[in-house]
Amino acid sequence: MSAVKTLALVAGVLILAFGLLFAGQGAGLILWPASSFMLKQGSWVLYGAIVGLAGAGLIWWARR
Repeated sequence: MSAVKTLALVAGVLILAFGLLFAGQGAGLILWPASSFMLKQGSWVLYGAIVGLAGAGLIWWARR
């Protein structure tokens, strides 16, 4: 695997993790940190899903 694809894979995993965190906070499943403005806000479920899909796409591309 080339260095670019390795970097893309690592970035994809991080982006996917952030997307899942955003969606979990928006859905009220992850209530951390307590002062976050994203908690129980439905729009963040959508934003998190979009970010997560971008991360998954990057992982898919890196593993091809």
